[in-house]
Amino acid sequence: MKKGLLIILVCIAVIILVLQLKPVNKAVDFVEAIIEASSLINKDSVTIKSRVNIPEGYKRVDYKKGSFEDYLRSYKLKPFGSKIINYDDSEYFWQRGHVGILEIPVPKNGLQQCADALIRIRSEYLWDNNRKDEIGFKFTSGHYCSWATYAEGFRPRVNGNTVTFHNTASVNYSKDNFYKYLNLIYMYSGTLSLYNELKPIDAKDLKIGDMLIKGGSPGHIVMIADEVINENGEKLFLLFQGNTPAQNVHLVKNLEDASISPWYQLKDDAVTPVSNYTFNSAKFVRFK
Repeated sequence: MKKGLLIILVCIAVIILVLQLKPVNKAVDFVEAIIEASSLINKDSVTIKSRVNIPEGYKRVDYKKGSFEDYLRSYKLKPFGSKIINYDDSEYFWQRGHVGILEIPVPKNGLQQCADALIRIRSEYLWDNNRKDEIGFKFTSGHYCSWATYAEGFRPRVNGNTVTFHNTASVNYSKDNFYKYLNLIYMYSGTLSLYNELKPIDAKDLKIGDMLIKGGSPGHIVMIADEVINENGEKLFLLFQGNTPAQNVHLVKNLEDASISPWYQLKDDAVTPVSNYTFNSAKFVRFK
């Protein structure tokens, strides 16, 4: 009887050990992913493209020089090891989830949060490429506010969900006024407005510049910074993000799969953890 009981207890112990192996392996992957000595990282580099090597068996997807895709993968980075700094000059509490900091100033007003940072990057690209008339975004209320209208002196009057525009300022097409316009967009737009405004994209059609988004309060959004493909047509992607509180935009590690980090496999309706946030019922979208 005692012998039978001992066998039962041994079997139970073995089952518990087996069940524990999965989380242990996951923890090992997590530890490996935060170790800096990765063969896919070039520490002596100053752009997204040069910072991260291509995994074996893949090649970068070609894009036209001067395109938004080329603009993003060529984006300048701060020196390797730079810390994520919040808008108030304090250090962000989690410094182990990124492999690069993008050279984007962080305003001291605290407005340039996750969605705002990507709005800024898209807007600066359009500005620098003489496509200023394309700059415009919807408020969370659904009202559209373009840079062209703002530059002509029109300002919103917001009363709850009612927004009207009135010509109350001087005409001003300057770069300084452009950033004042962006501050306005940061105040009245966000993940929810982008979620509702932008065209959804299937994972099979993803390209650089597309975004993974969860609209809401709080919501979150990340943007694809680079793209590689293998001979089977399978793709991997790099992701960067802003955050709340407003802070440096940063290129994130893949803390779930150390073997390809910082590259990600992206699928529709998949659970996708990115540094300090996990996407569940999210979707992919693309700027117009």
